[in-house]
This record gives sequence, C-alpha cells and structure tokens, in this order.
Amino acid sequence: MANSKSIRLRVMQGDAIAFGPGKAALLLAIHQSGSISAAARAIGMSYRRAWLLVEAMNQCFKSPLVATATGGAKGGGAQVTPIGHEIIARYQAMQIKAEAAVAADMAYFDALMAG
Repeated sequence: MANSKSIRLRVMQGDAIAFGPGKAALLLAIHQSGSISAAARAIGMSYRRAWLLVEAMNQCFKSPLVATATGGAKGGGAQVTPIGHEIIARYQAMQIKAEAAVAADMAYFDALMAG
C-alpha cells in the first residue's frame, strides 16, 4: 500500500547491515525453496545479489546462517541453519517491539504526512 508508513529495523555491524528486512525476506525464501536461486526469483532479486547477501550474513555472524551444497546430478541447494532460524525469529520479535515502542510517534508522523 503506497500510503502505509512503517519503520524498518536494521542491525548494523560497523557500517555494514548485518541483518535487516531484505536479508530476513531472503532467509525465509531460502527456507521455503531450499535454493538461493529460487529464493532470489521468489522475492524479485538477482541471483548475484542474493548470493552476496548470503555471504555477507555468513561473515557477520560467528556461525553461518545459510549452509550451501555444491551442485551435482541433483543440483545444489541451500538451507537455513538452526542459528539462521533463531536470527529470523529474534529479528521478527525485535521488529514487533520496535513498532510498538514508536506507535505514538508514527501516529504523529501519519497525521502530518501528505497522502
């Protein structure tokens, strides 16, 4: 919806976005499809961009969030690791808390914004 207002939570590590809404969407799509390529297509992202985001996530955390298997007769694959699932759940909980914490401020912005 064009008129909907929202906040977008990002977890930063230095200047890098360690985790945010795009990476959360990518992880969920990888979980559903079992493939970085299929996940990228599902969320309208290039394979290269998806691969770079997976590499960035795996480097930002002590344990990888996505495990990959090299292609072969049955093709490759990817799966979200247990820590990846924990990160998704924690991020979603943080997003809900952040939205609740700024609800009054968002109502103020909403009243003053065009559209």
